[in-house]
Amino acid sequence: MQLERLDHFAQRHHGLATIAAAAHLGISRSTWYRGIASAQFEQLYPNVARLWGSPDTFHQRALAAVWATGGDAMASHRTSAALWGIERPTADPLDVLLPSRVRHALPHGVVIHRPRDLLDLRPIMRHMVPTTNPMRMLLDLGAVDPGAVADAMIQVMTAKVASPAAIRSALYRHARQGRTGITALRVALQEWLDDELPPDSELERVMARVLRQYRLPPVTFHARAAGFEVDFLVTGSTIVIECDGWGSHGLNRNQFEFDRLRDADLTAAGYTVVHVTWAQLRDDPAAAALRLRRVIQRWAPQLLATTNATEPVPEMETNQPQIQK
Repeated sequence: MQLERLDHFAQRHHGLATIAAAAHLGISRSTWYRGIASAQFEQLYPNVARLWGSPDTFHQRALAAVWATGGDAMASHRTSAALWGIERPTADPLDVLLPSRVRHALPHGVVIHRPRDLLDLRPIMRHMVPTTNPMRMLLDLGAVDPGAVADAMIQVMTAKVASPAAIRSALYRHARQGRTGITALRVALQEWLDDELPPDSELERVMARVLRQYRLPPVTFHARAAGFEVDFLVTGSTIVIECDGWGSHGLNRNQFEFDRLRDADLTAAGYTVVHVTWAQLRDDPAAAALRLRRVIQRWAPQLLATTNATEPVPEMETNQPQIQK
């Protein structure tokens, strides 16, 4: 009957129980070991056992590693990333962060991290597993897998688990000489900021330069079309050019939904909508100009015939791979 109480505890904790939980429920150490000997529980670590027949899951393994390490331990680094919904390789080890300097039994097969940076170490429960917060997770992930930080950061932001401002604040708060993981997160954040839309004056200036350089027709900035304000409307046509950036389109669900509805309404009203990204417009203007030229050639070819017709069109080299014939 005593072990039945432990069964109920295990069913609420991914099929796991600890010797400390057994003691709290009034179960003696001898009864605990009898339960293991009789195969009611399978011992995973000296102080952690799994209810026989419970499924072997990632969450179970993560919680077992945390419990086996110590009372102040928490999942961290790659394990924390997986708990926050970041796709990780199945071969990842189990990472556990141990803030205190008290000696603990170190479980076999678990990577133990003893940090010198003790900021933001209040654990958060994810799937009933104590783990680091998402900002700390991104920094710690950068220390063991820097190449994965950019994608993890985007997933955290798009899921609205953490805002760009919160991540930037954490970066400044943890930045100090020798803190591993800072560089990877700083680079990822800067790349993301570079893809945000610039101020209107800069966007208008860069678009004007691309149109002039590649002999494309003029446009009206912030024109009205079918009742909407659009980024650019090719003068004398029904071609709308929208410039997209992460900040205004990639992270705001309401904006994303509105943009899809607006595109549908513009199309129904007879407009052709072509999207270019700010990063492409800035970094690969030839490819952006080529896309625009093809659209204009299809829907308003007369505009190209009258645009600097006596001057040759600059060669448009793009970064697109060449198809061998």
